[in-house]
Amino acid sequence: MLEVTTAGWAITLGLIAALLILDLGLAAMRPHVVGFREAAAWSVFYIGVAIAFGVVFGMVAGWDFGAEYFAGYVVEKSLSVDNLFVFVVIMTTFAVPAEHQQKVLIIGIVVALILRAIFIALGAALLSAFSFMFVIFGALLIFTAVQLFRHREQDPSIEDNALVGFARRRLPFTDQYDGGKLRTRVNGRKVFTPLFIVLLAIGSTDILFALDSIPAIFGITQEAFIVFAANAFALLGLRALFFLVSGLLDRLVYLSTGLSLILAFIGAKLILHFGHLQSDDIPEIETSTSLVVIVVILVVTTVASLVKSRRDPDARAHAGSMRDHSKRERNQ
Repeated sequence: MLEVTTAGWAITLGLIAALLILDLGLAAMRPHVVGFREAAAWSVFYIGVAIAFGVVFGMVAGWDFGAEYFAGYVVEKSLSVDNLFVFVVIMTTFAVPAEHQQKVLIIGIVVALILRAIFIALGAALLSAFSFMFVIFGALLIFTAVQLFRHREQDPSIEDNALVGFARRRLPFTDQYDGGKLRTRVNGRKVFTPLFIVLLAIGSTDILFALDSIPAIFGITQEAFIVFAANAFALLGLRALFFLVSGLLDRLVYLSTGLSLILAFIGAKLILHFGHLQSDDIPEIETSTSLVVIVVILVVTTVASLVKSRRDPDARAHAGSMRDHSKRERNQ
């Protein structure tokens, strides 16, 4: 079992907070359209920090735990890219001005980080108290994988978001943006701007992604510190990564397929782990094997996507959906 001192937690939380403040400060002080060079530089910086943390952590805690961190980081980073797909869909749907996209992303990342911290604590407590939760988490991931694979050619629909629908029905809104304001005044009446709806959509989407990503990383490690660190470092670089790959996301046509395979694999790993707890005769998938399988799936998925995009320029990637929207569209 991993023993993390109070100083270890303090240093880690301090580093994450400092990086978050840096990211938030840059977006708040200088709202602007982020160019490719700037996005590339910050993406390299955040990935470099995550790798450096993993190296130091592995040297201090041992490379078994270090491997768990890197495997967890790779899983969360890949799931975060799918999260970016949904962010792109939301911002396109509501035509968010380019200069305000940074603000939306930062708020979305902060909300995601808070939600995942809550779910990590809850998940760790459940797994500690009830070993059968490994089966429930595993089944949840396999169900998600099947649904994602079935609807891999679709994007999530904003119309299915219950929170957004409730807000639209109950609150006064204007169709016009007013800078970066969430509320404005129209004809002497206080109303909400579309930016408020965008933040609601992204916040509620963060909840759904947390419900998938937390069981996924618990399939790699049951150490709460590693789960939190891998999630935090995977999320911190999303703002820059969004602007870096937003033009390339459409080319990752098999990303949803790859993610569904990863989720199904980790779901099976969780169920096997529960079985191993009951009997040593049931095999358990090692962390090193998991890391290799996940990396191979991502590499094959990326290469196959780029080949497909080159051969078929009209091919477009989709975030994948948990529901079939085509039937509803045909009935309208």
